[in-house]
Amino acid sequence: MVVMVASVASTGLAAVASVVALTLTGHGGDRPLEWGAGPLTVDSLPRVPYVAHRGGAREVPENSMSGLMAAYRRGTAQVLDFDTRVLRDGTPVVFHDATLNRTTFLGGEVRGLDAGEWRGVRLRPRDRLPGSWRSERPPTVAEVLDRLGGRVVLMLEAKDPRGVERLAALIRARGLTRSVFVNTNDPGVARRVHRLGLLTQLWRSARQLRTDRPERWRSYVDLLDVDVRARDADLRRAVRSGIPRVWAHTVVTPAQRDRALALGCNGVITDAPGRLARHPARVPGRVSAVLGR
Repeated sequence: MVVMVASVASTGLAAVASVVALTLTGHGGDRPLEWGAGPLTVDSLPRVPYVAHRGGAREVPENSMSGLMAAYRRGTAQVLDFDTRVLRDGTPVVFHDATLNRTTFLGGEVRGLDAGEWRGVRLRPRDRLPGSWRSERPPTVAEVLDRLGGRVVLMLEAKDPRGVERLAALIRARGLTRSVFVNTNDPGVARRVHRLGLLTQLWRSARQLRTDRPERWRSYVDLLDVDVRARDADLRRAVRSGIPRVWAHTVVTPAQRDRALALGCNGVITDAPGRLARHPARVPGRVSAVLGR
């Protein structure tokens, strides 16, 4: 990540806003994010990173290679998120739903296909997306890791726990254990991910957070992914859990982002990273945190 080198001088709110905007977009231009030689790791992230959820599903075709590459090149997110499923033959692929119906021209279960049949699947971009997008084959996890691994921090959700060991092997083989978060909603699966030597992410819904005791997970969870719709008290409890990263999902408006940051969250998972980057955060008393200091 481009390191924040500007300092906020006492030149008024306009200067502060411009610096915040630069920090949240990663840089001032449209070049891809590049954070130096060697695989990029989570240690290079700013204090308050943006995550493009499913690649930024309100701006690009979700879980597609073209969408992930567009999000990478735009530079408005420092982490790219995608979902994973497992085919009949054990191949991990990039896909959210258990069935093909919603986002492709086919129907049926993802796990009913093998790798050869997967090559015949074509994504159906949503009509409401900005820009023009072609139909394309959804990628495999190996293809995304080979294309983007080490160039940007990745976040993948293991929708099917059967694939965790295979995912771990793919990540380790590429030297990306400090560059990829593995996400799950199940604390038991999160513990497995941790034991495999990977960065562990645990997401929780607003309903779950009402009764959760997040401090119980701090020994094996690297990132707690909390529902932005949760009550203030529940978000504060998550922030005080001792888990170092508490990032809010799925943020779509500047107001949601600003509330999450004001309550102490230190990351933003969003379907619209470009939109949020155009609206500098306004969090009274937390300007230094937003600036990544």
